[in-house]
Amino acid sequence: MGFMDSLKKLFGSAKEMADDLGEKAAPMMDKAKEMAGDLGEKAAPMMDKAKEAASEAFEKAKDVAEDFRHRAEGGAEEAQEAVEKVTEEPPEG
Repeated sequence: MGFMDSLKKLFGSAKEMADDLGEKAAPMMDKAKEMAGDLGEKAAPMMDKAKEAASEAFEKAKDVAEDFRHRAEGGAEEAQEAVEKVTEEPPEG
């Protein structure tokens, strides 16, 4: 029975240590949850600013792309008109 008593003592000590660690960890978990909540509250305005900045950047990029598209269309029309003009005129000679 000595061996069984030793095992019981060992497992009893381990359980006691685990219970003690659990008691000590609970306040730390509460503190971690509180800190996470605080960080979330602090980050929310930054996220809003980031979303707003991204939206503004997207709108600017859209405007620039639209401007390039118009320029490209204008250039293409000018090139087409020049080709038509050259092909309509009789060769000099």
